[in-house]
Amino acid sequence: MRRTPTCVLSDSEPPSVSNGHAVDRFVQIGSLTKVLTGTALMRLAAAGALTLDDPVERWLPAAPGTGITLRHLADHTSGLPRLPPQVSGRDPYVPFDDRALRDVLSRLDTLVTRPAGQEEEYSNLGYAVLGAALAAVSGTTYEELVTAQVLRPLDVTEVSADPDPARRLLAPGLFGGSRRPWTMAGPILPAGGLWATPRASAELLVRLLVERRLGDPAPTWQTAGPLLWHNGATRDASVFAGATADGRWVLVHRLNGDPDDTDRTGVEVLRRGRQR
Repeated sequence: MRRTPTCVLSDSEPPSVSNGHAVDRFVQIGSLTKVLTGTALMRLAAAGALTLDDPVERWLPAAPGTGITLRHLADHTSGLPRLPPQVSGRDPYVPFDDRALRDVLSRLDTLVTRPAGQEEEYSNLGYAVLGAALAAVSGTTYEELVTAQVLRPLDVTEVSADPDPARRLLAPGLFGGSRRPWTMAGPILPAGGLWATPRASAELLVRLLVERRLGDPAPTWQTAGPLLWHNGATRDASVFAGATADGRWVLVHRLNGDPDDTDRTGVEVLRRGRQR
């Protein structure tokens, strides 16, 4: 069996690192990236650079008349499917390049599965479009946008789209060596392509949800009773981040582990914290 490197950080227990994980190595955080995208959206809205109800075609060369707004993209009610067209294979997002995004935008009206605003359907494609729109609003790259609007104001540094390979931590393979991670660059980056150290992910979690340094949490966060949370998973990496209204928080990152088990670990740590 492959080793499952695991890192658990929380308010209630000492840091736990096992099987070769590390708090200071860059790992893929998958869809936890969406939290930064959603926070950047809210920051731009607060600054008056856009409104949440702007139609997509105001900022991108998208097919008109879909009724899709930036708000719909952020809260997963755009009616867009979960994945971009032709995403498949061992490195599934490689075909989704800038040209593929332009093609998607030109036919958004044919890709929607239901009218915007009617029903929630989690969509990586929607967040790819949202990230492209925010980059267009700011006139910068997505990574520059996130740095200016989220990371720098929160004083968090160990987050990157392309960290130094020497500082990356990859999933161990069966016979030594490391497993090749998914390529999450290009248009899919705002939906799930960032890397971060676990300690930086924990800093983001605490400063966004517990300390509320940038105001109310973005609509990206999921809600389960008093718990605000988000998770993420790529080929071999999974993460769970959550905090409750009483200030409890947990960040779990695992390599080679089942993402559902990563989520369950996070919830269990929060449960133990409440019992103390």
